[in-house]
Amino acid sequence: MLICMQSTSVRVDGETHDELKRLADELGTTVGRTVSLAVRALRQDRVGEQLAQPLRADETAWLDADLG
Repeated sequence: MLICMQSTSVRVDGETHDELKRLADELGTTVGRTVSLAVRALRQDRVGEQLAQPLRADETAWLDADLG
């Protein structure tokens, strides 16, 4: 079965494209897959940053609420 993926173009400078190709070669994958992995890593970093922030007052109150 042939699976066709939708694709689109993203313009990057030549230096960035060369680095993507190098990374893809190191990872044994495609440039497109390397971009996907980079986007996922960036998303995970942002989630980590959000989780590292102090809790808001309403979040603390909710966590400290009496369940009984």
